[in-house]
Amino acid sequence: MPNQRLRAALAAGGWTYATLAKTVGIDPKSVERWVNLNRTPRRTTAALAAEVLGESAYALWPALRETRAARANSPELVAFYERRSDLPVSAFVDLMVQARERIDVLVYSGFWLTEDAAFHRVVGEKSAAGVQIRFLLGSPGSDAVAVRGADEGIGAALAGKIQNALVNYRSFFGLPGVEFRLHATTLYNSIYRADDEMFANGHLYGMGAYLAPVLHLQRVSGGRMFDSYAESIERVWEAARPISSPTDLGGLQT
Repeated sequence: MPNQRLRAALAAGGWTYATLAKTVGIDPKSVERWVNLNRTPRRTTAALAAEVLGESAYALWPALRETRAARANSPELVAFYERRSDLPVSAFVDLMVQARERIDVLVYSGFWLTEDAAFHRVVGEKSAAGVQIRFLLGSPGSDAVAVRGADEGIGAALAGKIQNALVNYRSFFGLPGVEFRLHATTLYNSIYRADDEMFANGHLYGMGAYLAPVLHLQRVSGGRMFDSYAESIERVWEAARPISSPTDLGGLQT
């Protein structure tokens, strides 16, 4: 059966097999097989193609949810992904769309998320709907950020990414229910929470977070794993310093 969703996305954007293939860097015959034979591309290729088409990779190729998402016995573990790069940005946006009460983003910079227009739109919509949204970014001058930058091999560039991320988020400052704080914590995970679901992106020494595994967790009655990650967010939040603008970077230097 042909992939009608993909066919429609191509038509809507005026894409041909050849133009999409050239943009993504593959053979046009591969795109033809995606459409006519409903073949599923490799995850990284699917993510790139979906971004070009302005679609969710999971919407275009539902089988992607099963190819690398390994189920486990714990009911709290929805899925496990070998690398964050296996997940398109749209997966994080889709998680936030579900939020009715709270959204938490605990990162050093999370710069990759700041450039996504869909994420910006969701934050605005959720703020207007009364959702409490908390952003926790690393304090650029802190020892923790300096160490993490050195560990990743990017040095002071990490502090620059944090500052750039805050500038990209400048329209969020002052929105109802949206708060920003800077932390000086050693993070073992970047955590993206929406109500009772979250992505916990582990950190590995010497590697960017995009190369590290991601746990998709959900809160269940009697479970402890989700709440452990949620509690760590609260601890960082309590020790972090509130900021009121993208340039309010003083303090938390140690």
